[in-house]
Amino acid sequence: MGTVRCVLTLAVEMNWKNFQMDVNNAFLYGDLNEEVYMLPPPGFSKPNENKVCKLKKSLFGLKQAPRQWNHKLTEALRDAGFVQSKNDHSLFVKNVGSVFLCVLVYVDDLVITGNDELEIENFKSFLKNKFKIKDLGELKYFLGIKVLKTKTGLCLTQRKYCLELLHDFGLLGCKPVMTPLPENIVLAHKESENDKFYVNFANYQRLVSKLIYLTLTRPDIYYVVHCLSQHMHSPLKSHLDIAMRVLKYLKLAPGCGIQFSKRNSVFDINAFSDSDWAR
Repeated sequence: MGTVRCVLTLAVEMNWKNFQMDVNNAFLYGDLNEEVYMLPPPGFSKPNENKVCKLKKSLFGLKQAPRQWNHKLTEALRDAGFVQSKNDHSLFVKNVGSVFLCVLVYVDDLVITGNDELEIENFKSFLKNKFKIKDLGELKYFLGIKVLKTKTGLCLTQRKYCLELLHDFGLLGCKPVMTPLPENIVLAHKESENDKFYVNFANYQRLVSKLIYLTLTRPDIYYVVHCLSQHMHSPLKSHLDIAMRVLKYLKLAPGCGIQFSKRNSVFDINAFSDSDWAR
């Protein structure tokens, strides 16, 4: 997500359009470099026949399928003149002359942006010749995150995901609270008479995991989710109560998100570092 934020920030600052494409049946494009056999599907062969099928292409469900698809796509992007980032392998960059294009890859979803829309259209045509691919137009939905265009830039929100989370835990009609964490509270880590270990810890883990994913666009719950995630394997009932309180806080404004606005001043890159690491 750090790479996604950087690319979107750059696009907003430079007034670039963001486009999205989706590859149909992506895993079927992978080439197999080894012999793989499978049992015929039901109804394909006669009963009690000891026959197997030798695969020429990868199929969904094969362990090799994701890796082979990624290899196929990477080769295609390199043929188109893109260079894969060494820091984040999901980012591909093409910088030739005055043309600068970025491609973000998540399995079979591609986000494309750059300073030359004609070159982007040529790249789309290149992909359509390589794969059966769907052009989804301008970026609207990526990784479960809604991308909204505003007057000043872009806004990333997980409103749908947040409402589904509230519905799953029966808090869609709850009374919202103003803060995700009560004041002057310290999370306990030992069991007491009034605070026993929560038996159904799998339910707690599922809730906290969903909250962790929600922090992609809700930095206001970072701290409390960080505290709750430290007790994933031995949660107390008080921990579950606080996790449910976070849901009630989210009910206050489920559509909140991260805003990327264009600056009026010169676009500078600022870097921050923790002094503990400067040794």
